Amino acid sequence: MTTLPDRPQTALLVIDVQKGVVAGAPRRDDVIANINTLLDKARLEGVPVIWVQHSDEDGLARGSDDWQYVPELSRRDDEPLVHKIYGDSFEATELEQLLAERQVGRLVVTGAQSDACIRNTIHGGFVRGYDVTLVSDAHTTEDLSAYGAPPPEQVIAHTNLYWQWQSAPGRTAGLAETAKVDFTG
Repeated sequence: MTTLPDRPQTALLVIDVQKGVVAGAPRRDDVIANINTLLDKARLEGVPVIWVQHSDEDGLARGSDDWQYVPELSRRDDEPLVHKIYGDSFEATELEQLLAERQVGRLVVTGAQSDACIRNTIHGGFVRGYDVTLVSDAHTTEDLSAYGAPPPEQVIAHTNLYWQWQSAPGRTAGLAETAKVDFTG
């Protein structure tokens, strides 16, 4: 269980599902459909949903079309939007404060990119004391094989593989498919 005292709640994080981030990502439409399924379930169960949106000087300029969230996903006005410039959604953002206000000690993580912002955020949450569940079929990444990375499907599979074996005192890391996500713990 989480090492954060008095934080029994779970939150759904939707990270960087922006037009320019997922434009060429494998299983893009399936991942977005799975995130929508999780959004519906979280909202029905009263689980906090927190959106994260990346910007940088290399193509994701704040306010640009590529910076916008994909149109298939809709954020509600009462669902916070965290703006970030680093891979870890906790770094130099108000994410920790938003989670503390909602008594969240467990994160269910979705979005992009598997080998960058997803990886940084799941590790960032875990080392900060959160239990972290990565939704195995609700994250994706772009093809960076031209730069020496494995093909994207292998990156996604590897991220899923190693995350299911993470452990640390007082915390749990895990993996779940969309259909098996349990927001109650």
